[in-house]
Amino acid sequence: MIIKKLSLYNFKNHSEKKFEFSPQINCFVGNNGVGKTNILDALHYLSVGKSFLGNTDLNNIKQEEDFFTIDAEIQNDDSDDIIRITQPKEAKKVIKKNDKNYDRLADHIGYLPSVMISPYDSNLISDSGESRRKFLDAMISQTDSEYLFDLIQYQKTIQQRNALLKYFAKNRTWDKDSLEIYDDPITRSGTKIFKKRKEFVEQLNPIVQNFYRIISGGKETVSVIYESHLLEDSFDNLLRESLERDRMLTYTSKGIHKDDLLFEMDDVLIKKIGSQGQQKSFLISLKLAQMSLVKELTKKTPILLLDDIFDKLDDTRVSQLIELVNKESFGQIFITDTHRERTESVVKKINEESIIFEV
Repeated sequence: MIIKKLSLYNFKNHSEKKFEFSPQINCFVGNNGVGKTNILDALHYLSVGKSFLGNTDLNNIKQEEDFFTIDAEIQNDDSDDIIRITQPKEAKKVIKKNDKNYDRLADHIGYLPSVMISPYDSNLISDSGESRRKFLDAMISQTDSEYLFDLIQYQKTIQQRNALLKYFAKNRTWDKDSLEIYDDPITRSGTKIFKKRKEFVEQLNPIVQNFYRIISGGKETVSVIYESHLLEDSFDNLLRESLERDRMLTYTSKGIHKDDLLFEMDDVLIKKIGSQGQQKSFLISLKLAQMSLVKELTKKTPILLLDDIFDKLDDTRVSQLIELVNKESFGQIFITDTHRERTESVVKKINEESIIFEV
């Protein structure tokens, strides 16, 4: 998959921008605040239909404008597709492929797989389990459309169960039979999600370890560990045994919506002992592993989006990263940087066709 052309209209700080890309390496250079990251975010939209920064769609419309549009021409095997994303202020977002609307966003996920590496990834280490669950779900969803469907169903059913628990508490009533209606659909979809998450992390972990060993020079050992209530018991048992607790808390306290990923270095959480450089090296290894696994499972090469990646990495780690990018055939790459000279030096070492855009 190659993005050949990109056009932005009223997207964030860009009134109108057009690009024709290299099939290999594309760099956006300029001072902070000029909108380099916003261009990568537009590319991320093409992949998953939303911002990687977590902004709502309406917040991405340029101030005092009524809509934003992202247009792209994408080479897909032997044909070219046109993807258009439009967000009006007063209507729903529309995603079209070759002038045909998608009925659901989920139908678009996986068409153009992508991996984003950015300074915001540090939140994966410092934030709560929710951000790591979202990251895991986003990875698997790009490889498995059925997973995304199960996840949507699960989340919807959990919300309904929680709403009923709150209703019981507010009205000082209790109907166990009404609550148990949700147990079967929660158990079915939740168990499928659990099995796929467990299998995916088991595949991901050794790839992360290998990339980290290369980037860091093998000084430390890292691990990605999947943590879930379902590792201890079946879902139906968990729901049954936590029933009274759920009644008091007024929400479902056990299940895959509480899953987490543990990022460890030498058997200790990396957020406790890892330096900035070590944490960044780990996150880069995690994302490169994601790219490698998505490529293996989908037979598509994801686009690689590198936002300000060379900051906080010493020369040795930058060299190791460049060597990796050169060796692994990562496909089309998009890079932002504030230093043109550094970017030119990096690109020269990778020995691929490249274009540098001044933003």
